[in-house]
Amino acid sequence: MANKKEVGTPASDFSKDAPELKQAANLHQGMFDAVLSRLDMAFSKLNPSFNFQQVIKSPQKQVVVSLPVMMDDGKLQVFQGYRVIHSTALGPSKGGIRYAMDVDIDEVKALAAWMTFKCAIANIPYGGAKGGITCDPRKLSVGELERLTRAYTTAMADVFGVDKDIPAPDMGTGKREMAWIVDTYSKIHRVDAPGVVTGKPLTLGGSKGREAATGRGVMISCLEAMKKTGMDRKNATCAIQGFGNVGSNAAKLLNSKGIKVLAISDHTAGIFNPKGIDIDAAINYAKENGGMLKGFPGGENITNEELLLADVDVMVPAAVQNVITEHIAKNMKAKLVIEGANGPTLSEADAILFERGITVVPDILANGGGVTVSYFEWVQNKYGHYWTEDEVNTKHDASMSAAFENVWFNAKQYKTNLRTGAYITALKKLEKAVAYRGNY
Repeated sequence: MANKKEVGTPASDFSKDAPELKQAANLHQGMFDAVLSRLDMAFSKLNPSFNFQQVIKSPQKQVVVSLPVMMDDGKLQVFQGYRVIHSTALGPSKGGIRYAMDVDIDEVKALAAWMTFKCAIANIPYGGAKGGITCDPRKLSVGELERLTRAYTTAMADVFGVDKDIPAPDMGTGKREMAWIVDTYSKIHRVDAPGVVTGKPLTLGGSKGREAATGRGVMISCLEAMKKTGMDRKNATCAIQGFGNVGSNAAKLLNSKGIKVLAISDHTAGIFNPKGIDIDAAINYAKENGGMLKGFPGGENITNEELLLADVDVMVPAAVQNVITEHIAKNMKAKLVIEGANGPTLSEADAILFERGITVVPDILANGGGVTVSYFEWVQNKYGHYWTEDEVNTKHDASMSAAFENVWFNAKQYKTNLRTGAYITALKKLEKAVAYRGNY
C-alpha cells in the first residue's frame, strides 16, 4: 500500500523526505518563487487586500505519496508521486498529471498555482491543481506504466473527485493513462464516474476537439495578438520549440491560417527551412519514429538556441520551462512570443522583452485552450450529451478570444505587460471569490 504524506500550508520541503530527488529538485527550486515574484508584480499594480495576498500565495493542500510498483523483472521499485491543490475558491480543482524525471514538489506547486490563474482567466468554474510522478515513461513498459498509474490513482482516491479534484493529461501522459485512472477510480468507489478525469478516449466519454485544444488556444492567442499589434499573418513567419501535442497542433493550425513555420524542434532535433516546413510530413514522420523528429529530412539541422534566435516574426516556446533566458531575450528577433509551454520565460527575461517592445502572450492565457475544452468535456459528462467537434471548436475560440480581450484591456489599463495583465485579470476574480467565501 502506498505511503502518503499530507500537509497543510505553509509548505514543507518534501525533497528532504526523498534524498534521491534532491538533484532534480534543485533544477526547479525557483519555479514557485517565480510564481510569487510575478504575483508581487501584479499586487503592486492591483493592491489587493493583505488577507487575500496571504491566501493566494499558499497552496491549500499538498500530497506526496510513495508508490511501490512491481516491475517486469520481478523487482519492486518505489516511485514518488505528487498532487498539489492550490485553490478551490472558484470551484473544484483542475490540473494535469505529469510523468517526468524532473517532477518535484516545487514544480508541481508552481504548475498548480498557474492552473488557478489559468482557469480564472478562462472564466471557467475551476480552481487549480497539478500532479505528477517522478519517472521516465519512455523507459517503462506498458504494463509498468499501467501498474504505476493505477497505484497513483489508488493513493489519490480520496483526493480526486468529479466535484472535488479533476486530473487531466500533461507531459508524459495521455488518453491511455486517463482511461486507467477513470477505471481505477470507478472501481474503488463503485460508481461510473467519467467526469473524474478529462482528456479521456472518446469511447469513455472524452470530448471531440480535446487533443488539439491547447495547440488551438495557442493559434487563437497568436491571431488575436497579431490583430492588436498590426502584424500581417499572410506574410508572417514562425518558429516552434517543442513538437509534442501542443507544438505539433499549434504548427498545423498556424500553418492553416497562412503563417509560415520555418523552424521546429523537439528533444532530439531542430529543423530549419527558409521556404517553410511541411508540417503534415513532420507530424507523420514523428508518428512513425517514436514521436521523435531526429532524422527528419525537411530542412537543415539547428540547435534549440538557434531556433529561439531565428529570424521569424512569431516564437512559440511549447516544450519546457525556463528556455527564454536573459541572453535569449536580449538577442531574440521575433516580435511576438506565444507561450505554449508552462513557464518558458524567466522573470528577468520578461523585463527585457517588454523593454524591447516584444509582445509576450503568457502561458496562463495562451495555453488555456486545453483546460477550456477539458471543462467542456466535464460538462458533457455531467449532462450525458456530447457536442460535435465544430461546436466544441466554436465555443473554444469564443472563450479564448474573450479571455485575450480581458487580459489586453487590463494590461493597457494598468500600463503593464500582458503577463502582469493576465495575473491582474485572474486576481480580480479570485479576490472577489475569496472575499465572498470568507475565512474562519
